[in-house]
Amino acid sequence: MTTATLTPTGQLSKDEILRYSRHLIMPEVGMEGQLKLKQAKVLCVGAGGLGSPLALYLAAAGVGKLGIVDFDVVDFTNLQRQVLHGTSDVGRSKLDSARDTLLEINPSIEIEAYETRLTSDNALEIFREYDIVADGTDNFPTRYLVNDACVLLGKPNVYGSIFRFEGQASVFYAEQGPCYRCLYPEPPPPGLVPSCAEGGVLGVLPGIVGCIQAMETIKLILGRGEPLIGRLLLFDALGMTFRELKLRKNPDCPICGTQRTITRLIDYEQFCGMRGEEYSPVQTGIPEITPEEVKKMLDERKPFVLIDVREPHEYQICRILGSKLIPLGEVPKRMSELNSADEIVVHCRSGIRSALAVDLLMKSGFRKISNLKGGILAWSDQVDPSVPKY
Repeated sequence: MTTATLTPTGQLSKDEILRYSRHLIMPEVGMEGQLKLKQAKVLCVGAGGLGSPLALYLAAAGVGKLGIVDFDVVDFTNLQRQVLHGTSDVGRSKLDSARDTLLEINPSIEIEAYETRLTSDNALEIFREYDIVADGTDNFPTRYLVNDACVLLGKPNVYGSIFRFEGQASVFYAEQGPCYRCLYPEPPPPGLVPSCAEGGVLGVLPGIVGCIQAMETIKLILGRGEPLIGRLLLFDALGMTFRELKLRKNPDCPICGTQRTITRLIDYEQFCGMRGEEYSPVQTGIPEITPEEVKKMLDERKPFVLIDVREPHEYQICRILGSKLIPLGEVPKRMSELNSADEIVVHCRSGIRSALAVDLLMKSGFRKISNLKGGILAWSDQVDPSVPKY
């Protein structure tokens, strides 16, 4: 934990009065509201795309204590959207990078870092001392975990999600409205919804949605305005449109309904299955082959077909020489092209979509077929470094 020199929470220093002067001259905030911000404790789950603008603006606004949960390191692929971090931070802990950036913006706040994966074993303990939890995660197990922990502790959950050009935001607060499970009672089937690493995200989008989360958090602290409780805000960046859906509390919700069946945190990986970056072909029984083995097959001119199930725009970024492009969505109608193949190896970016393709082909009767372990990323690492990674 890093703590800057603090003034008593019941007053503002001369420097703080100057720093927050544009807040103080607003009657909706004023001295009373700024002191509420100073006394507030907010937990940000994730220091990535959503967590970056969220934490930046909460720190700048003067939220007294910011907790941040993350266990990742800064990667070059983060820099397009995760504005907490810079090029010199690549390879550093995201928490260390975030702490330095946030204290540079506002040295009068307190930052507590939790360099750990959020789990059912530690979530309640971490959440307990915070007033509000803001969810900046990108996977379903953690979203359900955050929701359930917030419901059990009576905390508001400021939610945001992003994908490609679209975003969502809401405030799930079971004491006053619906929770995340009221909106999404069940997670999607494993592998159906790609992660941002697989499907991409426009870099500006998390900035917009993360700022909405910061705004909602500040409104909750000040007790001003109409929070997004019972409302789901949908944002389309390409159309530059916002839509709103009214949400109702589900009386049969297993965590916040009248007859609760969930009274403690559960195994969320098991509940959601494996998806996104956590999806493992090994655990689904998909046969795998290593990049080195495929390279040997190519060198020995062994008769086999190498199928690339990425999208055409990804194929333009990089490719394995000799591969045949059949995007995942086209596999069902193009299976006949593979009938004469002696052996098939399927690959994608990281091995996730190709595992789905292999599973589909196996169920359709193909037998001598394998998934390239780690995809083209592993090929770049282990066989041909000249192949760009993305």
